[in-house]
Amino acid sequence: MGNFLFLKEVFTLNNISEFFGINVFNDSVMQKMLPNDTYQSLRNAINQGTSIDSGISDAVANAMKKWAISKGATHFTHWFQPMTGITAEKHDSFITPDDNGGVIMEFSGKELIKGEPDASSFPSGGLRATFEARGYTAWDPSSYAFVKDGTLCIPTAFCSYGGEALDQKTPMLRSMEALNRQALRIVHAFGMTDVKRVNTTVGPEQEYFLIDKHLYEKRPDLVFCDRTLIGAKPPKSQEMSHHYFGVIKPRIAAFMKELDQELWKLGVLAKTEHNEAAPAQHELAPVFTTTNIAADHNQLTMELMKKVADRHGLVCILHEKPFARVNGSGKHNNWSMSTDTGINLLKPGKNPSDNILFLLSLAAVIEAVDRHQDLLRISIASAGNDHRLGCAEAPPAIVSMFLGDELLEILEAVEQGIHHDDVKRIKMNVGADVIPYIRRDNTDRNRTSPFAFTGNKFEFRMLGSSASVSETNTMLNTMVADVLMRYADRLEKANDVNSEANAIIRDTMREHKRIIFNGDGYSEEWQLEAEKRGLLNLKSTVDALPLFSKKENIELFERHGVLNATEIHSRVDIALENYCQLLNIEALTLVGMIGRDVISGIGKHIEFLCGLTKAKQTASPDINTTEETNIIKTLSNDTNKLYTLNRTLSNAVNDAEKIPTLSDKARYYHDVILGLMEEIRIIADRDEEIVATEFWPYPTYSELLFKI
Repeated sequence: MGNFLFLKEVFTLNNISEFFGINVFNDSVMQKMLPNDTYQSLRNAINQGTSIDSGISDAVANAMKKWAISKGATHFTHWFQPMTGITAEKHDSFITPDDNGGVIMEFSGKELIKGEPDASSFPSGGLRATFEARGYTAWDPSSYAFVKDGTLCIPTAFCSYGGEALDQKTPMLRSMEALNRQALRIVHAFGMTDVKRVNTTVGPEQEYFLIDKHLYEKRPDLVFCDRTLIGAKPPKSQEMSHHYFGVIKPRIAAFMKELDQELWKLGVLAKTEHNEAAPAQHELAPVFTTTNIAADHNQLTMELMKKVADRHGLVCILHEKPFARVNGSGKHNNWSMSTDTGINLLKPGKNPSDNILFLLSLAAVIEAVDRHQDLLRISIASAGNDHRLGCAEAPPAIVSMFLGDELLEILEAVEQGIHHDDVKRIKMNVGADVIPYIRRDNTDRNRTSPFAFTGNKFEFRMLGSSASVSETNTMLNTMVADVLMRYADRLEKANDVNSEANAIIRDTMREHKRIIFNGDGYSEEWQLEAEKRGLLNLKSTVDALPLFSKKENIELFERHGVLNATEIHSRVDIALENYCQLLNIEALTLVGMIGRDVISGIGKHIEFLCGLTKAKQTASPDINTTEETNIIKTLSNDTNKLYTLNRTLSNAVNDAEKIPTLSDKARYYHDVILGLMEEIRIIADRDEEIVATEFWPYPTYSELLFKI
């Protein structure tokens, strides 16, 4: 396949620090290019989360333009995140005509602060009529601008003419501010008055598949749906664990090297990369950063994964379950809360039981997750993720929390009003003198837990690989903020803050301990136990999404100014419509594949077997051709079934599109369309294992997963 490394520049370990962030209008660039008073005003606004003084916008815009042009940029764009799951851009050049018939390069503060893209074709969920096209993008100065592909990209929020959020970023920024307000009340109650801001931080681990582009283009299902709709399981998959953490193949290593360098130039803190469990599956993990920036960086990561893969003759697949019966891909959301003075509120310290602020923060998350199980499930709901949840690579649909034995013992001691003697971290002897002793973490890792404490953060493992992290963190920030608000109300009225904090932790454990589960989330026993505890088991997207609009959830988001009732109803409609559209595309793609190619391929094999049978009988009239005859009968019967099921599926899709309400339509797609698709798949996959390779119309799993 030739040389797959297409780097314009060669970077070494010695100069990574020199080129890291070279395409980002970051703090060091601003310090150099902005007047000191302008820089300080901008920096203070970013640090404190306040609005930008309009008087400095022209100075910032001029400096940003000069810097971008020095990087080869000719255009600028307000880079935003509509409700499509991907980013959007409208490019405008810097040129402005002058009086002499030429042009000058201009970029004003007004253009920096506000843009006006046509909003009519983005998902609105009924927020506006189609003819109401106006939408606004507003500069988000808390996320640095950057140059990409010769264009200055300015991270922005996106709202309607009426001010409603039309994007993922706006509610997330609101939720971060909501949590900051309540968390500040908590830390100030403990006397930490030097703290001016509490931010949530996230490190989203990104799983993905890489397959050969030439093979990908021969699969209509991958091209149109990003997942295979038919395909027999290969003889070998991840059973032997040969791929997991295995030696990275040269072609993949070249891709990873270029991806790292492209991300580093954009200031993305790409840190860890390795082979994942399934063949052709890999993972990239960044260093954690402020939630807003982490969300922007993850969008850039997914975009660059696809671009860089293409340059290497590969295709990056971000679907949650591209290959049936093979591990799917998630995006682990590592979440915590940190003060601007450098204190991680979820870091236990040497003696967790003595760290009352840590235990109180931990209790707040426990209560939030128990009270709002539905919101966490809603935040990761999608057609793709429904295929993944509950399998070997993903937690079940039941939301629960893993704390580990030590923390659970400490919290139970507080609940019972007794002192807990902290268990010292145990040194582990690994049985070889040459290996030094290493300290064991306070908690193990529970891969079956949806929401696991991992030392100084919570890892939410249910999020799908193709999703934006914004919605999940909007939900998480808001529901924790709501609990912190109630805690702060109690602490601010208390005579003894520590005693009241202990009482809050005790009350929380007594009322919300049911959400804590340290065992095997895959076991049948847990399914029964969770039901006894009253935990939700929302198995599908259509089960989960309608709960977003219930009264308690609307009141929660309105209470903290994150989303109003209209915005919530809109988002439910958008998600349901997206669900229906995805399944519509999948069903129509499958109808075409079966009708045009699969039945024809099976027919060619039948024709071949008929010829073989006739030739054998001609050569020897007494020869036994029972096996050939049985296979011919089996395949003939299967083609008849496929014809019938394909026609039924096509008719069902037509019926689905006539259903007037989105909720009923989504339910029909789930209950009827998916079932028909699975019936077709079972037959097609069985026949794939019978039909000769030369007659089967598409590359098989064996080729897709092992030919890199």
